[in-house]
Amino acid sequence: MGNELSDQTSILSSLPSFQSYHIVILGLDCAGKTTVLYRLRFNKFVSTIPTKGFNTKKIKVTLGISKTVTFHFWDVGQEELRPLWKSYTRWTDGIVFDVDSVDVEMMEEVKTEHHKITRISENQGFPVLIVVHKQDLRNSFLSEIEKLLAMGELSSSTPWHLQPTYAFLGDGLKEELEKLHDMIIKRRKTLWQQKKKR
Repeated sequence: MGNELSDQTSILSSLPSFQSYHIVILGLDCAGKTTVLYRLRFNKFVSTIPTKGFNTKKIKVTLGISKTVTFHFWDVGQEELRPLWKSYTRWTDGIVFDVDSVDVEMMEEVKTEHHKITRISENQGFPVLIVVHKQDLRNSFLSEIEKLLAMGELSSSTPWHLQPTYAFLGDGLKEELEKLHDMIIKRRKTLWQQKKKR
């Protein structure tokens, strides 16, 4: 699911290699942000407590067969930091927005906060990966998340993708990083082509 540009492997392979990416992880309290970060960092489930302030981790990941890249993640915690989200996203390469897929009561608030951060003019065009947690549970509803979050209302310049995950076992996390990486590379290619035309 998503509105990302079509795959053009030959064009992407001609781009210069960018090895490090600044990624901001956002979402409501207890959405699973830190759980995912620790799962990626330690390759195992780590029980967490609500984040005070933020966590930051650099994580090297092998994508595809042999490409190793570094993601520098900023996991921004607690509700009181929401007014500061735009400070963290100002120079980012991509935004990961975590959603608890079984918490139906919070979906309107999730939509409000998600749209607020993606509509800021400085964030226009940044790739957004919506990580939909708890896809192992029966009452999760990935097929409805796109509609509930009104993803179709985002700017056409903002590439996005919904990715189901089960962080306890790590299911879906490799796919999420590959999709995020693809969207970042495509955006950089587009910016590079626009610059070249000037």
